[in-house]
Amino acid sequence: MADALGQHRKIIHIDMDAFYASVEQRDNPDLRGKPLAVGGGGPRGVVAAASYEARKFGVRSAMPGGQARRLCPELIFVPARFDAYRAVSQQVRAIFERFTDIIQPLSLDEAYLDVTSNKLGIVSATYIAQEIRRLIREETDLTASAGVSCNKLIAKLASDQNKPDGLCVVRPAEAETFMAAMPVARIHGIGPVTARRMTSLGIHSGEDLKAWTLEALQRHFGKAASFYYGAARGIDERPVRDREARKSISVEDTFFRDIGAAEELIAELTKIGDRLWDRVESAHAIGKTVTLKIKLGDFRIMTRSRTLPAPPASAKAVLAIGVDLLRAELPLPIGARLLGLGLSNLVGEEEEEDEERPVKQLTLAL
Repeated sequence: MADALGQHRKIIHIDMDAFYASVEQRDNPDLRGKPLAVGGGGPRGVVAAASYEARKFGVRSAMPGGQARRLCPELIFVPARFDAYRAVSQQVRAIFERFTDIIQPLSLDEAYLDVTSNKLGIVSATYIAQEIRRLIREETDLTASAGVSCNKLIAKLASDQNKPDGLCVVRPAEAETFMAAMPVARIHGIGPVTARRMTSLGIHSGEDLKAWTLEALQRHFGKAASFYYGAARGIDERPVRDREARKSISVEDTFFRDIGAAEELIAELTKIGDRLWDRVESAHAIGKTVTLKIKLGDFRIMTRSRTLPAPPASAKAVLAIGVDLLRAELPLPIGARLLGLGLSNLVGEEEEEDEERPVKQLTLAL
């Protein structure tokens, strides 16, 4: 996408490496080089973040603490210190602001930057990304990975390519080739439910997705089809936005009959949770408050919420909280005619794609 002067965008996605765990290892030298998990290791504990040493054993964020211990008996658990993480995040944000004010945070540890017209008049987005990574290392003693490209979609995917402490630049001429090799399940904006549906249609990669016409995609995926069509061609016209938009994302279902049995309620909530996470991923949003909504057969409405110290990192994590909130209300006084699940206190939520938005090919010297 070009601006009014015909200048093409230069977008950087910065992602701090194993952020919470890296801060803990930085602040406690005894933890360096050891498998570390931030979070609770008890029966009800959950891993909020894992060091790269722990990830080698399969330990991941949102994993139950007991499962993480089974995978890695030597795993060290430390409690989360969100004040410390927020302080570092503010340091990193101050580094970003030396180059641009067009910053869209996705969480404490990652953000998009539009450096097309930056404060220092630097032509090369690659050079800016290198400088930002250098300054982060010097001023915080932590590392960050960066993706540089002509749009947000590719910049974010690129930042994952050479982790940790890596840089990946995808130029416009390389965009389609880059996306052709990308598994659809990794494309941001395609959630797990949609990815499974695509797989059932024989769409496994960006190359497979590109073979479909816009009309065919619209028949199967509705309004989101235009985004998928553009993504397969390396096109994404969403702007980097420096303000939050919607404050919540939610999904709810009304049933043909009232449901009271715990197993049925949980099964329905599981479907709702998958659809919610699809929307969250499509919006590139995160949020710390999970809300359960129950409408009873007599139209009474019950809502229960839980605010977490850190945003849930997966559909499984959101659902686990939703189920926990639901179980606390069982047995219901009468059957439920509706269930809903939502995520609020969002950061980085993006507008849905406009079905009629024209698709343009980008050119840019990075």
